[in-house]
Amino acid sequence: MSQLRASFTIDLEPDCPPYLWTWRGVEEGMPRLLAMLAAEGVRATFFTTGDVARRYPAVVRALLDAGHELACHGMSHTAFDTMSLAQARAEITESAAILRDFAEVTSFRAPYLRFPAAYLPLLVDAGFDVDSSIARYKRQPRGASPLKRIPASVTSSVLRAWDVVRWPYLRLQRDPVVLFVHPWEFVDLTRETLRWDCRLRTGEPALVRTREVIRDFTARGARWATIRELAREIA
Repeated sequence: MSQLRASFTIDLEPDCPPYLWTWRGVEEGMPRLLAMLAAEGVRATFFTTGDVARRYPAVVRALLDAGHELACHGMSHTAFDTMSLAQARAEITESAAILRDFAEVTSFRAPYLRFPAAYLPLLVDAGFDVDSSIARYKRQPRGASPLKRIPASVTSSVLRAWDVVRWPYLRLQRDPVVLFVHPWEFVDLTRETLRWDCRLRTGEPALVRTREVIRDFTARGARWATIRELAREIA
């Protein structure tokens, strides 16, 4: 049996959009997340908005210094399926330029995992090789793609869910397993006015449970890879 491949990814964005537009996740959650990843020996992919990179350049430098992949999450965390073609092009071009001042950026994920197939050529034109704007738990797009598409395996709240839910669901996932979280999940948002799944076990409980998931995959022999590395292996 071939070794299971796993990728841990982070959407580095404002706090729980569209409900909140604060930055506690970047300011408070990121140090906790980076420390946990370092302790577990996992290199991750950070899908980062251009706005975050412009506001918090030291955070971007910190994740790069730790050996993680910097990737693009658009500019303003606006849903691409609400934009015209020209607006989408501008979002992609501006965010890519800001992020590439820090490092090579070839991976992309749209906010809310919503990206019209008709806009995929915009990513190719902007120099992206891989898109992770799709998910196995959502309807998959049909037809050929001009670039590699790597889906997220489960929604982020699964990692914080009750054990009776998360372990059976996670152990059903097939290769490659792509997990994702947000830094704001590692800040206590339980008293905020949010959907229940966005508030569920945020803060320290989320950090503990995410560490448990990483250790479970590692114990089962999973090999952790960045999205860029996975793209190189997938035909």
